[in-house]
Amino acid sequence: MGRTILTIIGVVLAVWLLMTVIGSIISMLKFFFFIGFVAVLVVLAVTIVAKMARSR
Repeated sequence: MGRTILTIIGVVLAVWLLMTVIGSIISMLKFFFFIGFVAVLVVLAVTIVAKMARSR
């Protein structure tokens, strides 16, 4: 009986750990995507400002 309960608890903990790791990885990827998007916007803004200054 004790072995069955410990097995069930182990499986529940393994699933919980797996979901936590998957959530962390997805969160990290969303963060990196946001940082990349901001970087692209900054590059575009600098490029536009540089072209405007050159055309004058």
